[in-house]
Amino acid sequence: DCFVNGCDASVLLDDTPNFIGEKNAGANLNSVRGFNMIDIIKTELESACPGVVSCSDILAAAARDSVVALGGPSWTVLLGRRDSTTASLSDANNNIPFPTMNLSSLISAFSNKGFSTNEMVALSGSHTIGVARCATFRNRIYNKDNINSSFATSLKENCPSNGGDSNLSPLDTESPTNFDNSYFKNLQQQKGLLHTDQELFNGGSTDSQVNTYSSNSTAFFTDFANAMVKMGNLSPLTGTSGQVRTNCREVNQALIRSYNYVISCPAFE
Repeated sequence: DCFVNGCDASVLLDDTPNFIGEKNAGANLNSVRGFNMIDIIKTELESACPGVVSCSDILAAAARDSVVALGGPSWTVLLGRRDSTTASLSDANNNIPFPTMNLSSLISAFSNKGFSTNEMVALSGSHTIGVARCATFRNRIYNKDNINSSFATSLKENCPSNGGDSNLSPLDTESPTNFDNSYFKNLQQQKGLLHTDQELFNGGSTDSQVNTYSSNSTAFFTDFANAMVKMGNLSPLTGTSGQVRTNCREVNQALIRSYNYVISCPAFE
């Protein structure tokens, strides 16, 4: 969400006759999931506190809470974001990093959003959880040399050279449902699932940072949390800009009163 036009929940909008949304962007299509969970959260909050909590704040809080639930660090989520009234497929395609990028391209993509190289490596550690589609890593497991041969072989059963594009594999095969530093240990063993993962440990400038995080989970947790605070502050809509959507999938079609955030919502605290 935040890498496109700021943290404005534009990624949640469905297509309309006026625009094609970000869900169809190359990096998002058949990849980004959990929209139904956001719907459930939003429905409960609208019932408890109509027009108070934005979809963009829900995304920011859910990102933090999901990490904590899986054993990762916590951080303070600033609230008061408002929701966009449009989305942009082209902006999503142009701003979201692709899994085929090399290290210099990754550094540039994050630098363009104000992140240092170290912050980019820390944020990449989010790949300690989640899954990826076969189509995003097929070329790596069949055609690249900087990959553990046994690891590549184990992936080929679920990701054939032809077909099975949507078959899923964990980004972190060692502890796929725990938020920890095993992602970086995997990179040291050439077990990065995506090309962009292994680029972080491939004889380049970020090798030392990977080594640090693989041996010091506290350092990773601290840097990740700080970078996520920074991520959540990317160009939010505030004040009278945007709106507080009633349904996160669509723009409000009528003028709906959006209360100021000085009014609390116990259901969101």
